[in-house]
Amino acid sequence: MDAVARRPVAWVGAVVLWAEAAGIALLNWFLGLVVDKQEMSMGGLDPHAMSVGAWIAGGLFGLYLALCGLTLARTAVRDRAPGRFGKILLISAAVVHALLGAFAVGLVGWAAFVFMMVVLGLIVLTLMAYEKQEAADAGPGVRGVSSSPTTP
Repeated sequence: MDAVARRPVAWVGAVVLWAEAAGIALLNWFLGLVVDKQEMSMGGLDPHAMSVGAWIAGGLFGLYLALCGLTLARTAVRDRAPGRFGKILLISAAVVHALLGAFAVGLVGWAAFVFMMVVLGLIVLTLMAYEKQEAADAGPGVRGVSSSPTTP
């Protein structure tokens, strides 16, 4: 991918992940309110415990997605590949979106699947574009291969 397209893809991915983080947090907040107002028990669990669990899970998952978006935004601003922790974070986000897409197609429908695959594509495209840039900047001798001959 050309250097011109790397930064906008990373920015779009960051904005989409931030929007998704807000959506997930609000959805879990709403679900927690619904469970709390119904006063119904499921399997002997306290309704308040279930609502608090939904709020905590939504908050944690929202923070995770926001951190992934921050990593993509930092990548776009610096125009360099993320570090080791950033790569691990973005790869885990890609795996999460692939799994959520697989579940969403059956539970929610094709629109949710398409959204998850678009986010997955933005994350993977950003990772691959900056990976190629690092390899090109390193030149010969990358990955332990010496550019000088080994025989006299």
